Amino acid sequence: MQPDNITFANPLKTRSDLTQWVNEVLNAVTPYFKKASSRVDLANFTAHYGQPVAGMEAFSRLLWGVTPLLAGGQEPARLSLYIQAIKDGTNPAHPDYWGQIGDSDQRVVEMAAYGLLLAIAHQPLLAHFSADEKQHLWQWLKQSETAAIPDNNWHFFPILVQVGFHRCGMPVNHEALESHFAAMERYWLGEGWYSDGPDRPRDYYISMGFHFYGLIYAQLMADVDPNRCAELRQRAAAFAADFIHFFADDGAAVPFGRSLTYRFAEAAFWSAAAFAGLEVYSPGVVKGIVLRHLRWWMQQQPFDRDGVLSVGYSYPNLVMAEDYNAPGSPYWGLKTVLVLALGEDDAFWRAEELPLPPQTSPHAIPHAAQVLVHQHDHLWMLTSGQLELNNFVNTEAKYCKFAYSTRFGFTVERGRYGLAHASADSMLLLCEHDNYWRGRRECQQVVVGDNHIYSRWLPWRDVTVDSWLVALGDWQVRIHRLVSARDLACAEGGFSLSARPQPEQQAEPGFCRLQNDADASAIYCLSAQPRCGEVVLTPPNSNLLFADRAAVPVLRGALAAGEHLLISAVWAGSRADFAPQTRPDVAISGDEIRLTSASHNTLLTLAALP
Repeated sequence: MQPDNITFANPLKTRSDLTQWVNEVLNAVTPYFKKASSRVDLANFTAHYGQPVAGMEAFSRLLWGVTPLLAGGQEPARLSLYIQAIKDGTNPAHPDYWGQIGDSDQRVVEMAAYGLLLAIAHQPLLAHFSADEKQHLWQWLKQSETAAIPDNNWHFFPILVQVGFHRCGMPVNHEALESHFAAMERYWLGEGWYSDGPDRPRDYYISMGFHFYGLIYAQLMADVDPNRCAELRQRAAAFAADFIHFFADDGAAVPFGRSLTYRFAEAAFWSAAAFAGLEVYSPGVVKGIVLRHLRWWMQQQPFDRDGVLSVGYSYPNLVMAEDYNAPGSPYWGLKTVLVLALGEDDAFWRAEELPLPPQTSPHAIPHAAQVLVHQHDHLWMLTSGQLELNNFVNTEAKYCKFAYSTRFGFTVERGRYGLAHASADSMLLLCEHDNYWRGRRECQQVVVGDNHIYSRWLPWRDVTVDSWLVALGDWQVRIHRLVSARDLACAEGGFSLSARPQPEQQAEPGFCRLQNDADASAIYCLSAQPRCGEVVLTPPNSNLLFADRAAVPVLRGALAAGEHLLISAVWAGSRADFAPQTRPDVAISGDEIRLTSASHNTLLTLAALP
């Protein structure tokens, strides 16, 4: 059910279209402001930081939409409501004071929104503040300067506060700026890439965190920090050349990693690039990426019946949520409307919207251990070696699968007992014939080639799996050399389809394929090790893109203790394009494996392992 208070017919083509859309999104939340309060109460579930802070978060994240409107010369409806909430929340004598912060406090995250507000919209904001009210705001935000925070993208939140202080004429703590930038240099990887903390993932936090904030800093602080600003621009430009491969022609981005409930924040980097005038792609190309992405989201169901953004991805779904996702958390997606801070005469808005430029495929990103493949009808990613060490919910499903797709999404785990609950798509799962399944988690080694990724992983201490994931045209070929001291059962899955209506199925020795009216998904065994095709049905709300049960084509087999070579070919896409006769050929000669298709071939040497 689509909400009545969001105009889904909005074409999202012009600045006025986007302005209308943002106002509708903000207005849908207005009824949930607590009376005489600086908090917003959207639902009766919460995050690990509890309801009071969750309510403050919900209010604060709306400012990512309010601020660009103000900076662009427009006022959101009920501006006075936002102004009074900020006054009350930062006044220590008020009952709704947001309070003194503690270690790793979520309120530090939300302070970045106030930093941007002060940086680019201080005039329409502070005109309503008395001297005492300005002092209260400054003192409350100053807590970020000495706050104990996680060693990751959080370092940018105190930086944004200082940017706001600088731009609106409040005292700046330059030592705080230097210490937080110095901390982040420890996980700069080169060629445009950071990790999200030491030895941490390279996911959307690199784009919607590091580079998003870095470009804002580069645009607003060039007068006092020109060298760093130039460096941040150079890094963002290098990143853009990789990150453009995360977006499909229809505007969808590859779902991968944690915090996917922030939804259209996937494209926030491109809005920051436009805001900063980053010269990497033409304004028309950047405009196309941003607006197509937002239009793609409006074809999903991210809002509930009241027009409030839900926690979930393509539909409301707490199953895939993180333990830090509160009801207002999804409004971080409003970071992508930063382009509204640009006037109608800016190059971004004057440009004709352009499609993506021609993309090389496959495109390898060694620093992220990813290979992106632009298929005719969707975009998919091979990946290895990333792991969220905080072990947030469904970490393996979000980081450790072999592949992720804009068209087929991925499923999350619902339990370890039973294959249906174990998130079998795009995974090789193993068990000791007891129906408790485990797959790839931590990788001991990872090597990235032009069209393939090698990884070594140990599901048990005495079981070693060497995996090669190969992009061979539109086919994905997987090679696993498994050495085990245990007798095991194995199950390897392709991409999943919606099980409603029930897809056509062919599950036989050596292959399994599924087809519905639009899509096809198949997996073939290319090795001598016998495996039988089977269809696995997951519980509802498992796949991020559709709420119905997912049907996964799977190869199943038994592996006696010893050494085994498993080779499979996976294909998924439009049913009209499915041509099973084009699946690759495999030729094995000693330690060499040659993979050949009609237009591609790859030679892998298994003996060349580190």
